[in-house]
Amino acid sequence: MSQFGRVKQWNTFARCWHLFDATWQNPLQCSPLIEKYLKGLHKPIYHPFVDCGDHVVIMNSKQIAFPGEEWRRRVYFHHTGYSGGASWTPAWELHEKDPTMIFRKAVYHYMKGNLFRRVVMERLHIYPDSNVPEEIMENITNQIQPLRPIPKTLDSYSNEEIEKYPKIIDYPQDYLLSK
Repeated sequence: MSQFGRVKQWNTFARCWHLFDATWQNPLQCSPLIEKYLKGLHKPIYHPFVDCGDHVVIMNSKQIAFPGEEWRRRVYFHHTGYSGGASWTPAWELHEKDPTMIFRKAVYHYMKGNLFRRVVMERLHIYPDSNVPEEIMENITNQIQPLRPIPKTLDSYSNEEIEKYPKIIDYPQDYLLSK
């Protein structure tokens, strides 16, 4: 085998590291995309009985978004293993306790029926903010594009951009709001 062919083969069988920014993303819609990389569905050598998936690093899981009233209505089940140990926790409460758990449960639930589900989940690394350890950031070779564009917040606009924005009405200097 030539050296070029050998390098192609190494790249095919190597476990790559992918970065995903979860800011303003819906974990229920992103889990099929994340699962594709965790199981290795994007590789030409994929087979259901072969574990050829990659590592996925998810950052900013504290800033995920649910549509509508999903934060109040969605509940997550947990059982302690003891009699009467079943509990249902609302999404907002679970997110306050552990900001990484909703994304972890969404990806785990989407991989239903996978024989290697527990092994594959060990390659999922979730961080609540952008403080990812340096030794993990050194391994990252690819960035997964988010499904939705991240909107620009009001405090990120400069004063020049605010002044250039077209205004419907200019209030006089001595204008007071009545209460």
